[in-house]
Amino acid sequence: MKPQLLKVTNEPTYSFSVRQDLHPYINNLWHYHPEVELIHIRKGSGTQFIGDNIKRFNTGDVVLVGAHLPHYWRYDDGYFEPDTDLSADAAVIHFAETFWGEHFLNLPENKPIKTLLEKAKRGIYVSGATAKTVAALIKKMVEAEGLQRIIILMEVLSTIAGCNKLTFLSSIGFRHDFNDVENERINAIYEYSLANFRRKIQLSEIADVARISENSFCRYFKSRTRKTYSQFLIEIRVGDACKLLIENRLSIKQICFECGFNNLVGFHKYFKLITGKSPLSYQREYVM
Repeated sequence: MKPQLLKVTNEPTYSFSVRQDLHPYINNLWHYHPEVELIHIRKGSGTQFIGDNIKRFNTGDVVLVGAHLPHYWRYDDGYFEPDTDLSADAAVIHFAETFWGEHFLNLPENKPIKTLLEKAKRGIYVSGATAKTVAALIKKMVEAEGLQRIIILMEVLSTIAGCNKLTFLSSIGFRHDFNDVENERINAIYEYSLANFRRKIQLSEIADVARISENSFCRYFKSRTRKTYSQFLIEIRVGDACKLLIENRLSIKQICFECGFNNLVGFHKYFKLITGKSPLSYQREYVM
């Protein structure tokens, strides 16, 4: 599974990139880059892929993605409709691990930051009070100039490094292979799956999308993602169910079938397996 290598450009007067993305299609593909990425979703929701991890992303999320770790934020379909009133807003920071010099991270005072950047190679989800603090600092960084940007970045990383409730996203064993040119294939699989997961996707049709045989597809997908295609679809369906539960417009039975599950027993089983909660317990956390 070859993600696309993206070149992150910096303005001549800055040593790292700080930008605000207001469009849902910016970097809306499976990609990687040598820079570390820190993103704060100010507004928006969709499906997030980091390494072999799949989960929903929502307004307020803060995620740190390590160097060379493939990732992909795919906004919900509603953001791409012609007359939509939905809007996306994300603050995105890219920086090379050595942009402040080869020896900076080896200073004893910077050991927590060095350790954090190593851990970030699995992807880190920052939550709770730490996420709110980091989000406020990122807002300041977007508006800052000159040296102040570097100072705020160090404060951000120090704040995350000091949190003892970080969530790692990709599994320890995840590895990506950059030998074959497969970016178009994996993006086609992801896009087709996200557009059609609410119905039964036949193995023959997804294999056609990938332009390989059915038997080859099963081996290919499992070897690249460490999960079967069926598991992949279940994770997407559960993520969509989480969104609908929070919206609280449909009954749990309606949500079950809306998300592509065939029966309530299977829905409850897989939902609890992935989230650790029953659908009703999950909904009660968000709906008063």
